Amino acid sequence: MRNVLITGGAGFIGSNFVRYLLDVDPHIRVVNLDLLTYAGNLENLTDLPDADRHTFVKGDICDRPLVDRLLRDYQVDTIVHFAAETHVDRSILGPEQFVRTNVFGTFTLLEAARGFWIDGKPQTMSGVRFHHISTDEVYGSLEPGDAPFCETTPYAPNSPYAASKAASDHLVRAYAHTYGLPITITSCSNNYGPYQFPEKLIPLVILNALEGKPLPVYGDGLQIRDWLYVEDHCEAIWRVLKSGKIGENYNIGGDTQPTNLEVIDTLCSILDERLRDSEHVPHIDLVQHIPDRQGHDRRYAMDISKIREQLGWQPKEKLDSGLRKTIDWYLDHPEWVATARQQGDYQRWMGQNYTNRKDIQ
Repeated sequence: MRNVLITGGAGFIGSNFVRYLLDVDPHIRVVNLDLLTYAGNLENLTDLPDADRHTFVKGDICDRPLVDRLLRDYQVDTIVHFAAETHVDRSILGPEQFVRTNVFGTFTLLEAARGFWIDGKPQTMSGVRFHHISTDEVYGSLEPGDAPFCETTPYAPNSPYAASKAASDHLVRAYAHTYGLPITITSCSNNYGPYQFPEKLIPLVILNALEGKPLPVYGDGLQIRDWLYVEDHCEAIWRVLKSGKIGENYNIGGDTQPTNLEVIDTLCSILDERLRDSEHVPHIDLVQHIPDRQGHDRRYAMDISKIREQLGWQPKEKLDSGLRKTIDWYLDHPEWVATARQQGDYQRWMGQNYTNRKDIQ
């Protein structure tokens, strides 16, 4: 692994992985392909470790000639595929872009990799890898007494986003079985941490609380998610790239499953400690219940025993420690927040999805 193409490397998880990869291995060169849609931000790539080993290319993963050129010009031996539309709420209102990016974009990358690594035969197949980033949402929703998702849990996606990711997973597996493409897949739970776009739950709550704005909670707020600190996720991907078995899928989770209300309560308590003189203390008083979103999955939980037992990985951050690091990062980066909020249609989207909903308290 020397020349790595990272797709979506200006987004939240992708940019954290770019940073991690440059730091963990001084011999790797990174080519970063990102279209810079609303959630992609060049500010995420400032102050990279050893930035001379990083090349940014603005472009679309659906652009086959561009992908072919990058694989050839940089002699790419590893593809780490983050690029995706990921926000469930946006997929409900506009699913077409999710199908284009998540399904056709993945197909384009697979075809390019097959053409360069297999048909072109510029290098031995043992030295290449297509690593695909998936999500726990492909498995559907769990009832309160159900066992956590494991790697053999049948797929049952419930949102357009989850369905598009499930389709891309199936394509990756099909290219491995049919064409012999060396692949690995990791399915992760909800990520949080530095550089996350402000429309997602945890940064939304932090930033709204700082400004005394309502903290919107869907329905009763008792939905359960498995929260994973993004740097733990990056380390898990690295373990899979270095030691994971070709053709295998590994579930990655934070090993903690609070309700959304518990996450918000923890965030508010930490903010109360950090900002004792704020006029908005106690911040929990800002919570506002709003109508639930369509088809909202009730519970996700990940069984991470496979990656723990086979690759020796487990999350380092507990929810409280990870949230404290996340809050501190947002408090320390107001310029990044201001820039992110100017991206694309952020203000229109926030008005459409939150402000115009009726309070149900």
